[in-house]
Amino acid sequence: MKKQFLSVAMGIAFLAMATACNSTKTDSSTGDSAAMDTAMADTSMTSKEAGVEVGGAMMVPSKNIVENAMGSNDHTTLVAAVKQAGLVETLSGAGPFTVFAPTNEAFAKVPAATLSDLMKPAMKADLTKILTYHVVSGALKSSDLKDGMELTTVQGQKLKISMKDGKWMVNGVNITIPDVISSNGVTYVIDGVLMPK
Repeated sequence: MKKQFLSVAMGIAFLAMATACNSTKTDSSTGDSAAMDTAMADTSMTSKEAGVEVGGAMMVPSKNIVENAMGSNDHTTLVAAVKQAGLVETLSGAGPFTVFAPTNEAFAKVPAATLSDLMKPAMKADLTKILTYHVVSGALKSSDLKDGMELTTVQGQKLKISMKDGKWMVNGVNITIPDVISSNGVTYVIDGVLMPK
């Protein structure tokens, strides 16, 4: 928060100085210069924290996995399921975690009745089992993955990583966006829901 405040303050000071320096120029050149200065300030502020765009929102390393997921329009079903299972606090914790995050489209492939049943309070244990099957302890980037490697999930069973046509997969499900870095781990966007045995 303090870093963001300082960045904004520096940007405002920079714009104020640029406007003062340009005040002796003609109106049209002042407008062009101010627009250019604003664009430069915006670029410098954005470059301080690069991220990955997921579901229309920028996923940034200063936010935890849950905070980033809550910003994604493509992960509203996952966020609702995490809340229903009572896993928000856990996945907001220090971790680190590697999370394979199914999109809304991935959840849409699950029969509607099954998904509806899983979201009932009586099914919390089953929902938790499925969600924790998508989580691995440690922060694994795609550079750490190897074709054929097995990862033990928080749920206890294993996931198998594979590469097909130059693209990573987990249990045969496509990883569509790798290496979404958060403050407490790494997220991989996937196009299917992983079901434990």
